[in-house]
Amino acid sequence: MGLVAGKVVHTAPGEGWIDSNAKTGEAMSGSAESHRLEFPGSQGHVLAARLDIPDGEVRAYAMFAHCFSCSKDVLAASRIARGLTGAGIAVLRFDFTGSGQSEGDFSNTNFTSNIDDLVCAADFLRDHHRAPSIVIGHSLGGAAVLAAAHRIPETRAVVTIGAPSDPRQVESLLQDDMATIHRQGFATVDIGGRQFNIHQQFLADVAAQPQAERIRTLGAALLVMHSPVDQVVAIDNARKIFDLARHPKSFVALDGANHLLSRREDSQFAADIISAWAGRYAFEEKSSPAGTSVEATRTPSPNETTEREPGVVIVEETGNGHFQQLVSSGGHTLLADEPDPIGTDTGLSPYELLLAGLGACTSMTLRMYADRKKLPLEKVRVRLAHSRMHAKDCEECETTSGRIDHIHRSITLTGDLTDEQRARMMQIADLCPVHRTLQSEITITNVLVDRDRSASGPDA
Repeated sequence: MGLVAGKVVHTAPGEGWIDSNAKTGEAMSGSAESHRLEFPGSQGHVLAARLDIPDGEVRAYAMFAHCFSCSKDVLAASRIARGLTGAGIAVLRFDFTGSGQSEGDFSNTNFTSNIDDLVCAADFLRDHHRAPSIVIGHSLGGAAVLAAAHRIPETRAVVTIGAPSDPRQVESLLQDDMATIHRQGFATVDIGGRQFNIHQQFLADVAAQPQAERIRTLGAALLVMHSPVDQVVAIDNARKIFDLARHPKSFVALDGANHLLSRREDSQFAADIISAWAGRYAFEEKSSPAGTSVEATRTPSPNETTEREPGVVIVEETGNGHFQQLVSSGGHTLLADEPDPIGTDTGLSPYELLLAGLGACTSMTLRMYADRKKLPLEKVRVRLAHSRMHAKDCEECETTSGRIDHIHRSITLTGDLTDEQRARMMQIADLCPVHRTLQSEITITNVLVDRDRSASGPDA
């Protein structure tokens, strides 16, 4: 099929599942459809795009902005798009003007034109499908979606992946060529094995961006995702973005991932987190036959007004997999799941969450004690494991029959501590509030909340 002004170019069944710049030619399987599209960009050039559509109900539309030297078909973009379609989210990913398969001269583009291209992409979705409620950006694309979200009124959720807090940080990739750019007005630079012509106007444009103010006034839920070992954009950028933004905001560490999320498990993890998190903020509403408004994809929590109250934990099924849960408290979210083969292993199991609470409390308690006593404690590491044991094998237990729960806790204290100080700190570990709670008598009150009326009492 031909394509003019935002219509489908080619929709042969199954076509479009290959990442064009993946050296391995990795195929994408699944029942979702991927359509090649084109639409006019901000400078009048035709932009190449792909729209990945779920098989079944579309819960929301999202846009994905690629990194500075990438394209819409980079592995991170295509894998994350595929993961999101599995959760009912349609994803439009496109090449910025002068990038990938889009028309235009890259040397005539800049950060502002990228923002404008994102707005054009949102306009296309609004005109031909549904406006995007989720905008996702990788690296410099993350900085672009933070800037563009204000101009896309339907935006409810913004996701950054390995994004710089300030677009001027792209200059770090150009250090060897900065003198040439300033001297002659441009330079041909090599970034990731590809050559680009960078002009002085590009540097002037990124320097003029009011990025901090845009983040402070984002007006949408924000999910910051970053690898602590990112060698291209340092993790400190994630902290700056998170600190500037207002709630609701969440941070997820992509532990062990490289900047491009080259490993399949890293991009799949990112997709799982985004799809679960976005359900709280961005899934579209539809009208019931009676004309009343109901959410299309998520059962409302008992009391929406208190879900973000610190200290109150909300756990909801995500619908992604059989056991995956979204756990949230305040502005923080994480996933819980059962390991394979019972679940899909996308988050900590319930007992692992329990151990995490005990371990975190133990470490914090020891840190507070060391700071108060001015001890030379450099680092605390707590390793925990849960098991079941025969009561007769426990010398300290009052129970003498059956099986009991056992938590093994190993504490490593790094620092120039004396033997007496270490022994005292091991005693302090047992004073951790969560430890004391687990060893005390606990009562749990259950309240069945009617979804058709407002909750009241302790659950609220």
